[in-house]
Amino acid sequence: MALVERSMVLSIVLVTMQISFSYAAVYKVGDSAGWTTLGNIDYKKWAATKNFQLGDTIIFEYSAKFHNVMRVTHTMYKSCNASSPIATFTTGNDTIKITNHGHHFFFCGVPGHCQAGQKVDINVLKVSPVASSPTPYSSALASPPPTVPASNVPGPSPSNAAPLKFIALKMIIGFWAMPFLVHF
Repeated sequence: MALVERSMVLSIVLVTMQISFSYAAVYKVGDSAGWTTLGNIDYKKWAATKNFQLGDTIIFEYSAKFHNVMRVTHTMYKSCNASSPIATFTTGNDTIKITNHGHHFFFCGVPGHCQAGQKVDINVLKVSPVASSPTPYSSALASPPPTVPASNVPGPSPSNAAPLKFIALKMIIGFWAMPFLVHF
């Protein structure tokens, strides 16, 4: 009987974990510093510490008097060419939902800001699971953005950290199995 109860509790916990981990992540570019040229923020390093997935939301927070956000091609990103961006955002609180795999290139189009390092490459790997639930933020794009090809484009390294839900799953299974192991 105890085995049946433990199995039911484990099943409920696993279902609850799946529901709680199905929400997409929300990333504020530059974390607490935001989108700026002040403070020598390394946006390449910032992006390298994230594991971007489909359905995630990227937030650019900045002073609209001094900055903007431009989505650009890889060629434009490398040369900081702001002449014909894919999209331009100017609200100071722009939210962009990731809807496709590959590299998503952004920089500030104010002269000199991109050259000073105010640019970021958001790389979404194809192994990313699709989020099943919407985020609380709305997308700043009315339709999915154009795809920027990911082939032959170097990007930030993905995080090697184990996903939290698998660590939690191992802990739950360990606690569930512990009473049975004591008897051996």
